[in-house]
Amino acid sequence: MTEPSPSLSFVIPVVNEGPRLPALLATLRREFTDAELVVVDGGSADGSVSRALRGADLVLLGEAGRARQMNLGAACAKNTWLAFLHADTHPRFDAGELRAALTGDVRWGFCRIALQGRSWGLAMVSTFMNHRSAVTGIATGDQLLLVERELFETLGGFSAVPLMEDVEICKRLRRHARGGMLPLEVHSSGRRWDEKGLWRTIFRMWALRLAYFVGVSPRRLWRHYYGKHAVTISRGGQ
Repeated sequence: MTEPSPSLSFVIPVVNEGPRLPALLATLRREFTDAELVVVDGGSADGSVSRALRGADLVLLGEAGRARQMNLGAACAKNTWLAFLHADTHPRFDAGELRAALTGDVRWGFCRIALQGRSWGLAMVSTFMNHRSAVTGIATGDQLLLVERELFETLGGFSAVPLMEDVEICKRLRRHARGGMLPLEVHSSGRRWDEKGLWRTIFRMWALRLAYFVGVSPRRLWRHYYGKHAVTISRGGQ
């Protein structure tokens, strides 16, 4: 029997993730029986909201933009730990394992990742991502970021940047409190690598991180990443 979770709210930002939501919400409900499930929709046109209403405790409608959506979800969530989860990422642990990982003075953390998909090199990509984040203490949003609410509010939440909000908040978190990679794993979709090609996507993601590191603005990176769609989406807060 699954043990109750720590006082935990999952915050799930979505835009057109309807097909993925039922399975994810059912898994979370089964493995984290006491957790609150908060879905924040950023303008979906595929039935995401109606599907979320059937499985979540709270469904919010907000401006598009992952940072804005997650901040809205965190502001409305009721529990003492916040788990920021992408709709294509599934925890591979239960509430008891989570409780064991969040002991002592740990106030934030993230998980190891195992990418799932057709591309032959996803295991290699996962290994490099895990090694990099373990060394740097900086995770991507795919790795399920867990933050104590009090700490999250003290830091002012996610910065309202259109890209790299996960990297930016990890840099602030590691300066303020003990945390980092937890002994937990998530499975996440490798659809970017499947659709765009393995090496092309690896090069693109590393180039974006390098550009961000040397000071290129997140808005310029957004336009490069999303191309012709960037202007339309960025008006909504991305």
